[in-house]
Parts: sequence; C-alpha cells; structure tokens
Amino acid sequence: MSTSKAKVYIVEDDASFSDSMETLLSISGFEVETFACGFTFLTDAEISYPGCLLLDVKLPDIDGLHLQQCLRNKGSILPIVFMTGHGSIPMGVKAIKKGAIDFLAKPFKPEELLQAVDEAIERNCADMHQLREKDQINELIKTLTPREKEVLTWVITGQLNKQIAYELGTKEKTIRVHRSRMMQKLKASSVAELVRLAQKAGISPAV
Repeated sequence: MSTSKAKVYIVEDDASFSDSMETLLSISGFEVETFACGFTFLTDAEISYPGCLLLDVKLPDIDGLHLQQCLRNKGSILPIVFMTGHGSIPMGVKAIKKGAIDFLAKPFKPEELLQAVDEAIERNCADMHQLREKDQINELIKTLTPREKEVLTWVITGQLNKQIAYELGTKEKTIRVHRSRMMQKLKASSVAELVRLAQKAGISPAV
C-alpha cells in the first residue's frame, strides 16, 4: 500500500520514545506529527485523511480512552492504535470495543508498530470510501421528488407495481412511471441494487 499521503499523529509524553517512533515512521514513508499531550492534539491538530493516531493511554493531562471518546463525539473517523506501558488486558479490551485498531504494550518491536499503522491506514481508506459512496448516493436521492422517494420505499419491499399502486391508492401505470424515473435518477438497474443503495443511505422499506 502507498503511504505517501498517509499521516500518522503521535500523542506521547515521553519525548525520546516519541522521537524514535517519528523517525521510524518517517523513514517508512509516512508524514508524522507529534503532540506531547492530549488537549494540545484536540485543539491544535488539523486532521487529514488517510491517517491514524498512535495514542498513549497514560498522558499527563487526559486519559487516552477519554480522548478516544472526544474524537468519537466529534465524528472523527481517525483510527486509533493505543500504546501503553501501564495498561491491562481489560483496558485493551475496552479500547478495542470502542473502535481502536490495536493495543500495543511497550516496549514493542518496530515491525509490530508498522503493521498496526498499516492496518489502521487501510481501515481509514475503507471508511473514507464508504463515506464518499454514501455522500454520492445521498446526492442522487436529493434529485427524487417526494413521490418518487415514497415509491422507492415500496419498491425495495419487493412488491409489484400493482401492489404498490393499491397501497398508495393510485394506478399501476402511474407507479410504473415513478418507478422508471426513480431508477434512472439513482442509476440503478435492479431492485437488488436499489436495496443496496437504500441501505447505505439509511432508507427503510415502507413495510
């Protein structure tokens, strides 16, 4: 995987340890930005994607798990790899359950760090792709009339035009027209594709 545009943020209060990671990651082709405390990261970091965060659990100003929650609250999709010399298995499990990619116990090997970062960057790229796809689908859905959107919610139930017409109190040929226009606007060629688009956009079937 190309790492030329990937950025790694390091939040670590041990300066020498932070410097060694920065050197390793820079040599490996990543752009790196370091922070000595959590609040500085939260206030000063200009997060860009793809990227990931190497986060020490024990910081002088804020607990790493709390910082993780702050990022979640802000809607960040920056993947996190936790690092600690004081952690425990329960703490690691808690971090993973909240979305962390990995939990590295210090001291860890350079290859362990690089593998965790690669996995985090890959996850971030996948998340970015899904968000872009969702945005594109939502833009297409905005082109639908209210009636076409209503028909969409019925079509994805798998019902026939005549059944939908009965439910909506209209004629089958009217549903046929709305359905055709709706599918053209959404660039969908089948009901299965409509179902997939609707799921990604958070649209539920009518029944």
